Amino acid sequence: MLRVAVVGSGPSGVYTAQSLVQQDPEVLVDVLDRLPAPYGLVRYGVAPDHEKIKSLQNNLRTVLEHERVRFLGGIRVGSGPGELPGARLRELYHAVVYCVGAATDRHLGIPGEELPGSWSATQFVSWYSAHPDAVDAGFVRGARSAVVIGVGNVAVDVARMLARGPAELSPTDIPQAALTALTASRVTDIHMVGRRGPSQARFTTKELRELGSLPDTQVVVDEAELALDPAYADPSGLPAVQRRNVEALRAWAALPPTSTARRIRLRFFRRPVELLAAGGRVGAVRFERTVPDGSGGVTGSGQYEDIEAQLVLRSVGYRGVPLEGLPFDAARGTVPQLAGRVLRDGSPSLGEYVAGWIKRGPTGVIGTNRPCAKETATSLLADAAVLVRQERPEDPLTVLRAEGFRPVEWAGWEAIERAEAELGATLGRGVVKLPDWNSLMSAARAADIP
Repeated sequence: MLRVAVVGSGPSGVYTAQSLVQQDPEVLVDVLDRLPAPYGLVRYGVAPDHEKIKSLQNNLRTVLEHERVRFLGGIRVGSGPGELPGARLRELYHAVVYCVGAATDRHLGIPGEELPGSWSATQFVSWYSAHPDAVDAGFVRGARSAVVIGVGNVAVDVARMLARGPAELSPTDIPQAALTALTASRVTDIHMVGRRGPSQARFTTKELRELGSLPDTQVVVDEAELALDPAYADPSGLPAVQRRNVEALRAWAALPPTSTARRIRLRFFRRPVELLAAGGRVGAVRFERTVPDGSGGVTGSGQYEDIEAQLVLRSVGYRGVPLEGLPFDAARGTVPQLAGRVLRDGSPSLGEYVAGWIKRGPTGVIGTNRPCAKETATSLLADAAVLVRQERPEDPLTVLRAEGFRPVEWAGWEAIERAEAELGATLGRGVVKLPDWNSLMSAARAADIP
């Protein structure tokens, strides 16, 4: 009987497990995750006010409750103390599929980037999403103006969260400390800045338009900046999403200024060149104005503009990191692969597979992981006749326990869910996420007590 370990319980990992059990009536799948909670970026990356997207957890839950799928949380695959080496994992399972995403963010590489008050959007998202590795860094404390560098959906998310008030955030599962901090925030001006034009922005129209529906908040767009884009005057030739984006921006540019508590300023053709200090922390961002180069890119103009900011969040993309024991393409930030099979020195490595961002790079939306996972599962099952000839333990979980591992199983996750519902009830809210390792693990271990 084929036994497969899937490392990572985000969408790509769960979709891989789903594809395996759908295509093979006997395969057994263990989904491992270093966190005691499943769902990956659906739990820890989707903004708390995006309840419809977060409801995808219900679909992922159905897979993890399948009779031939097990969730084993709290197991970190690696070579450090208390970690499960990848080589040992291969000894326990016929095949291993790595679905670990892109674990770090890209840097700007400019002077001042490490100043206090400068963060990645990933760190900010982790904080308001209650990721147990997040730190409460006082992101908004003392800030009046924030600059978000980037014009993708994550940039839109963090800009929107900075503008949200307690009435909109309290009904969500945002952790209490983040709710308290954002409620007390005095940020009134939020600048979202891109180095290219509106027709090349990476946000989707639905997310962009949400900014225009925020209470007591005006979206401000400078038509002169939009007009630098060659496609601005006539966007009819653009792909549908980009065309609708330009149309939404044009509509905002035509609106008269109003008196609101907060302003979200969408800026284009600005390239960050330096973060400027004030009082020992970031005080402004210096941008070089750019112009189209005629080939789809931009070039510097030699003109500069400083935008005040006590909080700077960079949102310029994610990047995969090397995995212990696996080959790695440093230029692409991915594991070399062919149809999901890991390549070692150009040849497929039997029993080793990848899916999701570590396979294809940080592209696409959540649904993009489904066909990606199916391709990998199909490749794995095509190798199954050879894989099952390898002798493996009857039940890897028994071996893991014998070696000192105490995975958080599904009952432990359900105990975390109950604890989060109870916490919310005590706070007069709905479900409220547990924000740290101790509270998560304490709740999970409660399931072990008769």
